[in-house]
Amino acid sequence: MLMIATTFVFAIQDGISRHLAGQYNVLMVVMIRYWFFGAFVIAIAARKPGGIRAVAATRQPYLQAFRGALLALEICVMVLAFVLLGLVESHAIFTSYPLLVAALSGPILGEAVGWRRWSAIGVGFVGVMIILEPGFRVFSPYAVVPLLSAFLFALYGLLTRYAARKDTAATSFFWTGTVGAVVMTAIGVWSWQAMTPGDWGWMALLCVTGATGHWLLIRCYEVAEASSVQPFAFLQLVFASAIGITVFGERLETNVAIGAAIVVSAGLYTLWRERKAR
Repeated sequence: MLMIATTFVFAIQDGISRHLAGQYNVLMVVMIRYWFFGAFVIAIAARKPGGIRAVAATRQPYLQAFRGALLALEICVMVLAFVLLGLVESHAIFTSYPLLVAALSGPILGEAVGWRRWSAIGVGFVGVMIILEPGFRVFSPYAVVPLLSAFLFALYGLLTRYAARKDTAATSFFWTGTVGAVVMTAIGVWSWQAMTPGDWGWMALLCVTGATGHWLLIRCYEVAEASSVQPFAFLQLVFASAIGITVFGERLETNVAIGAAIVVSAGLYTLWRERKAR
């Protein structure tokens, strides 16, 4: 239930991001969102034993800083995809990230990837091609944007696993929020635009949903293993698509529905095989 609630809140956050990024610069929107996120992780760290100093302590600062910057970049790319392609198609393509995690876990983490998971990865990317409709659309630069976001998120996930060998989850979470806030401020402050009072309300809601979603995710991982709840994360595709269709007037094309079903099925299979291997 916590993971389902998490995906629902994140889907709402994606819908608000789509609205704001359609009116204002993407970098500014993500920057303000990160200001709140950075303050949130600092507040969480302050309540831990030893306070901020203990939580921030790490033996791999360059890796943690790179992770934080990478996630900030991924969010910018994904929000841009919402504007260019909409929530339905962007999330349908983004759901390929577990397949990318499986494909990259060998060269980055040294994990063995058997022929079954390689087969699932191949099937999943057939699903992605169905979504993109081979032809003119597959060469469109817009279609590359959510794929790039999926790749960046997969890389972020693998580096998080790597960092977990020496650092706690609280330390990684702290560096993710604080480094992301610093990076986004450095590149986003130059894109500042005046916002209407109504959109400031949406921005406030975006910040609240972001913090709420991460809090729910933390609570979820405190009571359950990540591998056992990860399959429910695919529900974000359902919730985000529902918002895209009902709020933004997007359409669920047949090829997108079929391709997304194939991608999700392949992703669930790779998660199952990974859990069985462990």
